[in-house]
Amino acid sequence: MKNKNKQDEGLPSKEQVLEFIQTANGPAGKRELAKAFGIKGNDKIALKKLLRDMAEEGLIDGKKTAYHRMGGVPKVTVLRVVEIEDGEPVAVPDNWIPEEAGAPPRIRLFEKRKGPRAMPALRRGDRVLARTEESADGTWAGHPMKKLPPRTDGLLGVVEIDRAGKAWLAPTDKRVRSSAPIRDLGGAEAGQLVLAEQAGRSANSGVNVVEVIGDPLAPKSFSLIAIAKHGIPHVFPPEALAEAARAVDLPLDAEAREDLRAVPIVAIDPADARDHDDAIWAEPDGAGGYRAIVAIADVSYYVRPGGALDREARKRGNSVYFPDRVVPMLPEVLSADVCSLREGEDRAAMVCHLTIAADGKVTGWRFTRALVRIAEVIAYEDAQARIEAGHAPQHLLDLWGAWKLLAAARAARDPLELELPERRVQLDDEGRITEIAVRERLDAHRVVEDFMIAANVAAARALESKTAPVVYRVHEPPSREKLVSLREYLETFGRKLALGQVVTPGLFNRMLKDVTDETEKAQVMEAVLRSQTQAYYGPANAGHFGLALGSYAHFTSPIRRYADLLVHRALVDAFKLEQPGGKTGLSDRDRQDLSAISDAISQTERRAMEAERDTIDRYVAAWLAERVGETFPARITGVQGFGFFATIVGLGGDGLVPVSTLGDEYFRHDEAARALVGEDSGTRYAIGDTLDLRLGEANPLTGALKFELPGAPAGRIEPRGTRAAPGRRPGGQGKRDAGHGPGEVRRQGRRGRPANIRHQGKPKGGKGPRKG
Repeated sequence: MKNKNKQDEGLPSKEQVLEFIQTANGPAGKRELAKAFGIKGNDKIALKKLLRDMAEEGLIDGKKTAYHRMGGVPKVTVLRVVEIEDGEPVAVPDNWIPEEAGAPPRIRLFEKRKGPRAMPALRRGDRVLARTEESADGTWAGHPMKKLPPRTDGLLGVVEIDRAGKAWLAPTDKRVRSSAPIRDLGGAEAGQLVLAEQAGRSANSGVNVVEVIGDPLAPKSFSLIAIAKHGIPHVFPPEALAEAARAVDLPLDAEAREDLRAVPIVAIDPADARDHDDAIWAEPDGAGGYRAIVAIADVSYYVRPGGALDREARKRGNSVYFPDRVVPMLPEVLSADVCSLREGEDRAAMVCHLTIAADGKVTGWRFTRALVRIAEVIAYEDAQARIEAGHAPQHLLDLWGAWKLLAAARAARDPLELELPERRVQLDDEGRITEIAVRERLDAHRVVEDFMIAANVAAARALESKTAPVVYRVHEPPSREKLVSLREYLETFGRKLALGQVVTPGLFNRMLKDVTDETEKAQVMEAVLRSQTQAYYGPANAGHFGLALGSYAHFTSPIRRYADLLVHRALVDAFKLEQPGGKTGLSDRDRQDLSAISDAISQTERRAMEAERDTIDRYVAAWLAERVGETFPARITGVQGFGFFATIVGLGGDGLVPVSTLGDEYFRHDEAARALVGEDSGTRYAIGDTLDLRLGEANPLTGALKFELPGAPAGRIEPRGTRAAPGRRPGGQGKRDAGHGPGEVRRQGRRGRPANIRHQGKPKGGKGPRKG
């Protein structure tokens, strides 16, 4: 059968060629055109000329094996994700040249989330090979076929000039192992922190400087590095700011809200808190229990679904907190002012009323929209001091009384208890570091935490009772693969983990309680942490393993988490809490796309965690840079064939001890025991061990540390990203991603083992463990 586009004589018209190229199911090259239009022999020469003429006229582009309409996109091409919009990745052609073709088309990617060909959720900057299609209205869609490796890493870096006068971009990312040649300095000078882009299509084409940021070691530069590296949106579009300014004037209708202004509700927060989402109150009920209130900023009243503010908040997913600044989810006029529960000022709140029984169980709840006036904003340390001094006001004593019941119920539930210290960076007014220390854990923290957990559980169960949509906070139990690995590791201590039983958090707690030796306890705790999964958001309930809860949602921080805002909107709909003046509940799109939105905000949460962790690492390295050569107590946190990782006790700061610095003895990597073992002496370096280490390098630019054994000869470790001679490629270190809680698993990247290492255990292959 002849193709419907085939002419009886001669060549196809230009219009027919364009139609065929646009409607073909696969590549449309010269061969496919000749076959479709029945062109043979010498006519193929004429077809070739026709196609060349069309290309010169700007009608088509591409090559002879696959043409596409000029201004269009090839049927199969490489796309680069530029943002996540409404939970879906949006991409542009990776090799698009705006100077030649104008602004690139925005292509919405449709990911395959299930099945054997499913790929991990795409993030900003990812590259994919995709099949593309253009709809009749000119919009584009893409269907990813394969995720590709990044074309160029380290486009944020410091300009360095070598002795030959050649400019290089030294990366700020410790995972990037080499510098890139700079083709165009763009006015940048040696030593300046810059943002660059690739100069050409080849990975070896070098980079051009597009923005000069300034001194990389100046106060407040470290957070800027993280913002640029992770692509965190930090500038609000004008329409979002305009909408926020209008929202400020929304009236608070006292008649439409429960009036709680006379109740002495208090907010207990960090002393340096930039916003106040939550406040609490409790009083005895006369029957051994308590009535309690958890008041949360009513963000849903000010941020309406579908507006510019809502779109920007969804794009950001959450606020990102750095020692020197916060990148808020909402403009400051809302996050730090109108929505924030400030002392002595009338504020709109979403309130959870709790009934706490004498055994600490929450037996009842109801949700209202209220008007509150916070009696006091108290720092954790001040609240704790008042309680311990014995002169706390009655409303604080009642809060502690209610908390003791909640704490008893928590103990009976037996959630996962891991000692996970949090580092705190203290800066002066100029942004200089004055102190880095582990944040003290007080009862005041536990009081607020347990009230928040109770309200989060109540929100999830309340929505379930109405068969309403829920954005759950899900923490799944450890996978069998992780448990088998944990069991094998525990066997090296002579301890057993039976996998036939139901695995509960209490099982791990008892295991840790039975370990009396502090070194061994640290090793086991590290192993338990590694076995946990990554918590995430989703519309399907799978419980929260770490908290030992069957239903859990995030309700208490809508100023800084989009997930909480969605829960508030669902509560508005489920309990008919709509206010005059416009819709504040879930939109139809929210309901339809809840799974995609949940995936997107789970990604932004991980992005924020990585950015915050990277920044703290840089501050720690800067703090330690003047103490290179000193010896510190350290604990081993990871072991690989090329060395082991350690962190300074009480300070943090993860660094590598290269195996080459351990002496001339052969060390084998005992994979099961997670240790390096000297073949002659039997010397062991295992996860959890504590030992003294000498600081050999502290690089504030990357946050990387390197340690040496105190007895080893002190040697200069060349800082990464420096260049001693033209053409030399500085080396890096293995990946180091440190977790920050149950479900955040510490991992190390794999690299080739040095020649003096013998590896013991099964070879590793395939994908590494999913970050927990």
